[in-house]
Amino acid sequence: METEPQRIEANGVRGWLHLPAGDPIAAIAITHGAGGNAEAKLMVATAAAFAAAGYAALRYDLPFKQANRLPTGAAQQQRDRDGIRQAADEIRKLAPKIYLSGHSYGGRQSSILLAEDPSVAAGLLLLSYPLHPPGQPLKLRTEHFPNLRTPTLFVHGTKDEFGTIAELEAARALIPAPTCLQVIDRAPHSLPPSIASSLPGWFSA
Repeated sequence: METEPQRIEANGVRGWLHLPAGDPIAAIAITHGAGGNAEAKLMVATAAAFAAAGYAALRYDLPFKQANRLPTGAAQQQRDRDGIRQAADEIRKLAPKIYLSGHSYGGRQSSILLAEDPSVAAGLLLLSYPLHPPGQPLKLRTEHFPNLRTPTLFVHGTKDEFGTIAELEAARALIPAPTCLQVIDRAPHSLPPSIASSLPGWFSA
């Protein structure tokens, strides 16, 4: 059970905060992919599911979306990682333990941030990690994986054009932290919002 989501627009963070009925057991900051925003159905469903499970859940827009830009170039991607850190700081006051989550691009930037600074969050939930551009399996986005020491759950569809399950399994082996993979049969990169209700259970398992 959760309360009505609260609009957040402060300290560089723009989004919606979903709170549980009682004291949060933890907090999670959830962000979107390159083509989405905090209003995407998957984001809304994921935040609601975590709030129902007892988390304080913030779904928020990355800086590129707030500025109506494209998430391209090293400078913009650094600004997006700074925005992820700001979101983590925003929820840090709500619970003793915090987590990060992101779909596609948002997950990739969250993972890079945690590879650079593991103190930002205690765990990571990656929804459809964009392992490589579609049709370009040699352009892997795993350079930071050997430095990622944060426990990580991957949720990935068997029809995801940004990486096969076999490719993702090989990539997971590069991460020195504990990792887990939850496979969604026949799901594309977008992932159906209906999976959201299962995410808290998979994440805490």
